[in-house]
Amino acid sequence: MTGNTAPPPAYGHVCWAYDDPAVLDSRALAFVTAGLAAGERVWVAAPGTPGSLTHRLAAFPGLGDALRSGAARMVHVDDAYRIDEVIDPETQVRHYAAATADALAAGYRGFRVAAVATSLVRTPAQRDAFARYEHLIDRYMRTHPMSAICAYDRRELGDRAITELACLHPETNADVLFRLYAADPGDGAVALAGELDPSNRRLFAAALDRVDPHPVDGRLVVDGTHLGFIDHRCLIELGEHARRRGATAVLRTSRSAAARLVELLELPDVRVEVAR
Repeated sequence: MTGNTAPPPAYGHVCWAYDDPAVLDSRALAFVTAGLAAGERVWVAAPGTPGSLTHRLAAFPGLGDALRSGAARMVHVDDAYRIDEVIDPETQVRHYAAATADALAAGYRGFRVAAVATSLVRTPAQRDAFARYEHLIDRYMRTHPMSAICAYDRRELGDRAITELACLHPETNADVLFRLYAADPGDGAVALAGELDPSNRRLFAAALDRVDPHPVDGRLVVDGTHLGFIDHRCLIELGEHARRRGATAVLRTSRSAAARLVELLELPDVRVEVAR
């Protein structure tokens, strides 16, 4: 996948764009069966229409025992996501946190969800809210035994909408140059991987606004360990975002070029810490 320089995270939060439902079935089935083998409770969430992912996977013979025992559950997407027209990001994270706690209390080792979320992101307002949710749940999954595949139908949404969502996942099969996602606890507010260049400056600015990482003690820390390249325009966007929040952006990277750019451009709201 383009720009994927980061190693796969242990917890697993994947954006899966698809054109062929059969390919989605294969990916979701592998995800679900791996969770069951690991002793986790799994949900498959999709629209309740005939022929949807939940109907197709429910017919798979290998899931029969898990469905009967409650280890696996086929869920209507409107039940899995507490929504009216536009999702409330914080409410949805609390909903999945409760589901994770219930799974652990029942003796499972974790909780995972394969969700077809296309119907939740069709409008710009829906995508704004859902993008914020994607980051919040990504942050939750960093410290809790939950994992997820977020599936989006490219035939309905188009490449632009897919890109807006895919860039907020640590893993994706979509063709995105950069990814902005939750950093490891203690390592920073957010992590950046891939490449930031003039072609994705506006997408980067929009992603920052949607994620809206909060500064701590006047520092907005960004783990850029897996960031291969950052254009000066994107450094300016990062600095302006931090300035609007009364903070200094601290970019941690192994590449000295970013530090040189900040020095040349005299960006007061960006500081680069080069790892040796």
